[in-house]
Amino acid sequence: MNAYHSDFIGNLIYYREQKGYTQSTLAAVCDCSKGNIGGIESGKSSPSFELILKIAYALEIHPADLFLRNTSNNRADAAAFFENEFFPMMKNMIAKQFPQK
Repeated sequence: MNAYHSDFIGNLIYYREQKGYTQSTLAAVCDCSKGNIGGIESGKSSPSFELILKIAYALEIHPADLFLRNTSNNRADAAAFFENEFFPMMKNMIAKQFPQK
Protein backbone atom coordinates (compact mmCIF):
# COMPACT_ATOMS: atom_id res chain seq x y z
CA MET A 1 0.00 0.00 0.00
CA ASN A 2 1.45 3.38 -0.97
CA ALA A 3 1.36 6.58 1.09
CA TYR A 4 -1.56 8.06 -0.88
CA HIS A 5 -3.65 4.99 -0.22
CA SER A 6 -2.81 5.11 3.50
CA ASP A 7 -3.61 8.83 3.64
CA PHE A 8 -6.93 8.23 1.86
CA ILE A 9 -7.90 5.52 4.35
CA GLY A 10 -6.88 7.65 7.33
CA ASN A 11 -8.75 10.67 6.03
CA LEU A 12 -11.86 8.64 5.22
CA ILE A 13 -11.95 7.27 8.77
CA TYR A 14 -11.19 10.71 10.24
CA TYR A 15 -13.98 12.50 8.36
CA ARG A 16 -16.45 9.64 8.86
CA GLU A 17 -15.88 9.77 12.61
CA GLN A 18 -16.01 13.59 12.64
CA LYS A 19 -19.42 13.34 11.02
CA GLY A 20 -20.46 10.77 13.63
CA TYR A 21 -21.14 8.11 11.00
CA THR A 22 -20.62 4.41 11.40
CA GLN A 23 -19.50 2.41 8.38
CA SER A 24 -23.12 1.28 8.02
CA THR A 25 -24.43 4.84 8.06
CA LEU A 26 -21.92 6.02 5.47
CA ALA A 27 -22.67 3.01 3.31
CA ALA A 28 -26.41 3.73 3.44
CA VAL A 29 -25.91 7.38 2.49
CA CYS A 30 -23.58 6.36 -0.36
CA ASP A 31 -25.91 3.57 -1.55
CA CYS A 32 -23.29 0.86 -1.16
CA SER A 33 -22.69 -2.01 1.26
CA LYS A 34 -21.12 -1.77 4.71
CA GLY A 35 -18.65 -4.36 3.43
CA ASN A 36 -17.65 -1.98 0.65
CA ILE A 37 -16.83 0.81 3.14
CA GLY A 38 -15.14 -1.68 5.48
CA GLY A 39 -13.06 -3.04 2.61
CA ILE A 40 -11.92 0.43 1.65
CA GLU A 41 -11.05 1.34 5.24
CA SER A 42 -9.10 -1.90 5.73
CA GLY A 43 -7.20 -1.40 2.49
CA LYS A 44 -8.60 -4.57 0.92
CA SER A 45 -10.44 -2.71 -1.85
CA SER A 46 -10.30 0.62 -3.60
CA PRO A 47 -13.28 2.89 -4.29
CA SER A 48 -14.36 3.89 -7.75
CA PHE A 49 -14.21 7.53 -8.71
CA GLU A 50 -18.00 7.67 -8.45
CA LEU A 51 -17.88 6.26 -4.91
CA ILE A 52 -15.19 8.77 -3.90
CA LEU A 53 -17.54 11.56 -5.00
CA LYS A 54 -20.47 10.00 -3.12
CA ILE A 55 -18.37 9.64 0.03
CA ALA A 56 -17.18 13.24 -0.13
CA TYR A 57 -20.74 14.46 -0.68
CA ALA A 58 -22.00 12.37 2.23
CA LEU A 59 -19.26 13.68 4.52
CA GLU A 60 -19.80 17.26 3.28
CA ILE A 61 -16.17 17.71 2.25
CA HIS A 62 -14.33 18.36 -0.99
CA PRO A 63 -13.17 15.11 -2.62
CA ALA A 64 -9.56 16.37 -2.40
CA ASP A 65 -9.87 16.35 1.39
CA LEU A 66 -9.97 12.54 1.24
CA PHE A 67 -6.44 12.62 -0.17
CA LEU A 68 -5.00 15.68 1.61
CA ARG A 69 -6.82 16.59 4.80
CA ASN A 70 -8.31 20.11 4.91
CA THR A 71 -7.30 20.94 1.35
CA SER A 72 -10.45 22.94 0.75
CA ASN A 73 -10.00 24.82 4.04
CA ASN A 74 -6.40 25.61 3.17
CA ARG A 75 -7.48 27.06 -0.18
CA ALA A 76 -10.05 29.25 1.55
CA ASP A 77 -7.47 30.38 4.10
CA ALA A 78 -5.00 31.24 1.33
CA ALA A 79 -7.64 33.21 -0.58
CA ALA A 80 -8.56 35.13 2.58
CA PHE A 81 -4.88 35.89 3.29
CA PHE A 82 -4.35 37.32 -0.20
CA GLU A 83 -7.56 39.33 -0.09
CA ASN A 84 -7.25 40.69 3.44
CA GLU A 85 -3.50 41.00 3.98
CA PHE A 86 -1.30 40.51 0.94
CA PHE A 87 -3.12 42.68 -1.62
CA PRO A 88 -3.56 45.66 0.77
CA MET A 89 0.13 45.41 1.74
CA MET A 90 1.16 45.38 -1.93
CA LYS A 91 -1.06 48.37 -2.69
CA ASN A 92 0.61 50.32 0.13
CA MET A 93 4.09 49.37 -1.09
CA ILE A 94 3.25 50.45 -4.63
CA ALA A 95 1.75 53.72 -3.40
CA LYS A 96 4.95 54.46 -1.44
CA GLN A 97 7.24 53.49 -4.31
CA PHE A 98 5.27 55.36 -6.97
CA PRO A 99 3.52 58.31 -5.27
CA GLN A 100 0.98 60.20 -7.30
CA LYS A 101 2.10 63.68 -8.26
